[in-house]
Amino acid sequence: MSATPAELPIVVLDALMPTRQRLVADRRGSMVWEVESDRGQYAVKVGAPIEATAEWPGQPWTALAPAREGAVMYRLGLSDFAYGEWEGGTWNFQPWHEGPNLHQLWEPAREPGSLIEPHTSVALSCAEALAELHAKGWAHGDVQPAHFIIGPERTHLIDLALARGGQVPKGYDFPFRGCLVHYEAPEIARSVLATGEAEPTQEADVYALGASLLISATGWRAIEYPDDAPRPVQRKAVAEGKRRPVKAKGELGELIDAMLSQAPGDRPTVYEVGTALS
Repeated sequence: MSATPAELPIVVLDALMPTRQRLVADRRGSMVWEVESDRGQYAVKVGAPIEATAEWPGQPWTALAPAREGAVMYRLGLSDFAYGEWEGGTWNFQPWHEGPNLHQLWEPAREPGSLIEPHTSVALSCAEALAELHAKGWAHGDVQPAHFIIGPERTHLIDLALARGGQVPKGYDFPFRGCLVHYEAPEIARSVLATGEAEPTQEADVYALGASLLISATGWRAIEYPDDAPRPVQRKAVAEGKRRPVKAKGELGELIDAMLSQAPGDRPTVYEVGTALS
């Protein structure tokens, strides 16, 4: 078990003085709250190490992830956030973004027999959010549908803990060991299988965006493997490029296929994706 706290760390309570708080995620080694206070509405992330069990190896990096994300936000010149340490790990708070994520928004298009086509304007807004990060010289490393929040005015790309592109404090840094395999590019999967680590790239982000658009539009993963397959088996299928014969409806289909090209150099850049969608 991980020693994530039952309540917000006292340093966060002192900084925000919440008038309302709601626990929205409680995963192994990570908790997220939505917090309202007189200074605004925030997402608060708290990390702790995951202790080893018979089923899972220990994961000390989860304790560092909130502070690493805070350091990335600082490097990117973002505002209205803070990060630090508590006795069990690290924390950050950042502005809360209201809206459904990409997968939630496109649910009507996935209904059996649906004639609804996913709107290209939403795909464009996701590409634009990723392009902003790439323009600053960074790769996200963990692009997935849940990390695109479709707000009323713009789309936000969240969860920057695995991003690479600049210096972060050594005490908060940790190796990149891959991301959610559904969205992992073949070259990332091959590197993780071979060495246990990989280097996030903008080309891999484009692949992950394509996989995110595909699963959100169709309900199908890009790569074929059993739902209950162990992670190394999933990664092997990704590394070998075992694509499903699935295509998104409408004009998105061909673009997504190009984004899911096996070779990184064959994929469009995120700017080319934006141009195609606009």
